[in-house]
Amino acid sequence: GALLTLWIFNFEFTLIALLGMFLLIGIVVKNAILLIDFTLYERRAGKSAYQAVLSAAALRFRPILMTNTAALLGAIPLACSWGEGAELRQPLGVVIVGGLALGQLLTLYTTPVLYLLFEKWAESCSRFKRKFVLQSLGK
Repeated sequence: GALLTLWIFNFEFTLIALLGMFLLIGIVVKNAILLIDFTLYERRAGKSAYQAVLSAAALRFRPILMTNTAALLGAIPLACSWGEGAELRQPLGVVIVGGLALGQLLTLYTTPVLYLLFEKWAESCSRFKRKFVLQSLGK
């Protein structure tokens, strides 16, 4: 999202844009960690992986949306700045706004799906390992 908005608004990828991407990575990763952490909490409470993901996505949606919206709205003045030094600030704002907009969607929709895929993969590996151990023990 960040690189796409830089390209759309015809800005160069500068050091300031790179700093914006580091900021963006921190926020997006924090959102994914919030989702996974709450999913694991629900799993420990005895819910299935699917139910835990649904519950985590529903309960964490609003806090994630609120923090992203606050950061996005805070970066709009940077993206729309003018005057002295605007050429330095604008790429930072554009990176943050574009990256948060796309990162919000990707975090909320891909993180639960990836969690379920990895959960199924871990279950199949566990079944295979259990089967292999039982065969090697001769049972």
